[in-house]
Amino acid sequence: VQLVESGGGSVQPGGSLRLSCAASGFTFSSYAMSWYRQAPGKERELVAGISIFGSSRNYKDSVKGRFIISRDDAKNMVYLQMNNLKPEDTAVYYCYVRKMRNDYWGEGTQVTVSS
Repeated sequence: VQLVESGGGSVQPGGSLRLSCAASGFTFSSYAMSWYRQAPGKERELVAGISIFGSSRNYKDSVKGRFIISRDDAKNMVYLQMNNLKPEDTAVYYCYVRKMRNDYWGEGTQVTVSS
């Protein structure tokens, strides 16, 4: 299993970023996918999750209405569209899949929101 995130960067408050996660090494369409984040000095937290077929999505309360998770099973990709970014969204963002009772993480992509 390999998960590779991209799309992070530095933006001003109110800006947008789109994170991408390229997945390989497993049958992508058969697994729910998630995005987590970890800010300095804080625990890693679930930001958003999407079920197989994209039929169900869930979000951390503080990002509801601003972030959108999506998937493209033809490309083995999962995305996180982040709008109206706030300084408290600053963190390393990780792509995650749980497969056969094992947890797999990407290496993360840094998102910094600052004026």
